[in-house]
Amino acid sequence: MTNPSPIAKALDDAKGADEEQALIDEDSDDDMPKTPEGILERMVFIGEKITDGSNSFLAEEYLYLAIFSAVFSVILGVTVDWQEMHAEESPTNFPYTAVAYIIGSATSILAGYIGMTIAVYSNTRTTYMCCISTDAGFQTAFRGGQVLGFVLVGLALLVLELILITYKLFWFDAQLEAMGAAVKKDKICELVRRLFELVAGYGLGASTVALFGRVGGGIYTKAADVGADLVGKTLLDLKEDDPSNPGTIADNVGDNVGDIAGMGADLFGSLAESTAAALVVSSTSFDLIVETDALYFPLMITAVGIISSFFSVVIAYCFTVTESNVQTVLKLQLVFSTIIMTILLVPVMWILPEFFSL
Repeated sequence: MTNPSPIAKALDDAKGADEEQALIDEDSDDDMPKTPEGILERMVFIGEKITDGSNSFLAEEYLYLAIFSAVFSVILGVTVDWQEMHAEESPTNFPYTAVAYIIGSATSILAGYIGMTIAVYSNTRTTYMCCISTDAGFQTAFRGGQVLGFVLVGLALLVLELILITYKLFWFDAQLEAMGAAVKKDKICELVRRLFELVAGYGLGASTVALFGRVGGGIYTKAADVGADLVGKTLLDLKEDDPSNPGTIADNVGDNVGDIAGMGADLFGSLAESTAAALVVSSTSFDLIVETDALYFPLMITAVGIISSFFSVVIAYCFTVTESNVQTVLKLQLVFSTIIMTILLVPVMWILPEFFSL
């Protein structure tokens, strides 16, 4: 004997077969399936349409963003990099800023795509698990957001570290060696500042894609939302997200590409540009430059944040989530993550010198 599906269990636990049938007939059209198998099939069908729509929108949007990024990188190459490559002292040997900009743009596009992919992957599964319980649905949605957060932050930190290591290896080390042992402090600070300004193109590229991703996705989201409501609610008196309204698909596509793909790129861009800015500011202090690893303090803060998040997400699994306490559980996440982050930052601050000036 096979076990009934979660949807079948949810239907059996309702008030009764007659009330269930009446509720289904009232809330849906004549073509709406009445069996658990039919509901699951319809759920998967709608999820696939939303996924296809999201992929189509992102493919079109990222095509134009890629063209813009390519053109702007050329502008950076013939302006900023041209000046750096023809500097009187320690000229660069490659258009580092333009390359960092392209890498930042590509990584931001990848971050948005990862965010959208995880979202459409989790949507249908969350709906299905909510048929079991609120807690099961919450855990499914929470894991999707958890994966997105760790991937975006880890990706930003990894790529930024690789750029720093590469630029230091192919340009900075050679220039520092050429200056000799008797080099003055201001010359070292200037060289470090130029290195981090070359890397800052990474944050600029990430922010550029994030800006257009949020604006373009947001405009589409609002347009689809208003259009679906005008047709569904105003003209036909349909309920919110009624599958009999074709605009519902566009509305849900907009939620994915605007609020999730755009947000993913935005979070990545904010992290990349703020870290790059902190590195540039820290390069003005000779005390930080000569202290071992002190310059990488901004990167260590991000790394500590990843570690604290590993511990704080466990809090969500210590509660049985219901409709009444879901907000409390999420607030506890913020409280515990803040406490853990504060504690873990204490030993990291030991790498900073006791006194330094900017």
